[in-house]
Amino acid sequence: MKRSLFGRIWPNATAVILFAGFVFPVYWMFATAFKPTGDIISENPVWFPTNVTFGHFKRAIHADHFWTLVLNSVTVTVCSVLFSLVIALFAAFALARMRFKGRRGLIVTFMLAQMAPWEVMIIAIYMIVRDNDMLNSLVPLTVFYTMMVLPLTILTLRGYVAAVPKELEESAMVDGCTRIQAFAKVIFPLLAPGLMATSLFGFITAWNEFPLVLILNKDIEKQTLPLWLSQFQTAFGDDWGATMAASSLFALPILILFIFLQRKAVSGLTDGAVKG
Repeated sequence: MKRSLFGRIWPNATAVILFAGFVFPVYWMFATAFKPTGDIISENPVWFPTNVTFGHFKRAIHADHFWTLVLNSVTVTVCSVLFSLVIALFAAFALARMRFKGRRGLIVTFMLAQMAPWEVMIIAIYMIVRDNDMLNSLVPLTVFYTMMVLPLTILTLRGYVAAVPKELEESAMVDGCTRIQAFAKVIFPLLAPGLMATSLFGFITAWNEFPLVLILNKDIEKQTLPLWLSQFQTAFGDDWGATMAASSLFALPILILFIFLQRKAVSGLTDGAVKG
């Protein structure tokens, strides 16, 4: 009896401890953003903000180039996600439905590309961009961010396409649909969880990416929010309130997306990984 009770308690207790460990830094960031400066620098930590202030957020959003960099980040991220989804849809359909020479090798290549750290190519990437006179541009960022998320996107969507019975597609073609129409009307609507999962992964990857923009874009008006955020503390000295407010604004889009898409995203990643 005691053994059974312990077996039920320790996994839940471990999960609670891990959850608290992951959530506490996020809570502290948001809480600090709303605290007055006196509470932030106090020797006795203020765990719950009582005198809420929005002054730190005002200083953050009125900082130089903030809205320009927000637009840059949104543009690069959204374009990368859309391009990767479009390319991955066609590639996943080909890998799941068609049989051709080198198919298995191509799948293994995508897996290896996902496993390998792309940072090892950063010197080659810089030389390619420099030689084509595309430094300080958002175009290379969009292209390389798309390449970063493409392998996992293809592998995940391939699992979903393979899970759709071929008979549904064949029935639609018997009813007069072309292969493209059958894909658009039958297969595509069933890929929603996979699309949610891969779009969320692509958004997080592109939104948070730091080293590449640091190397390629020295012009501040062509940079993105992660790089601006790393320089924010220097610009404001020891203004931890404004720094935490800027960090909260940067993390907010990802948190909102994950809250709304978490169920479909988790099922999309797990199902797409084991099917097909």
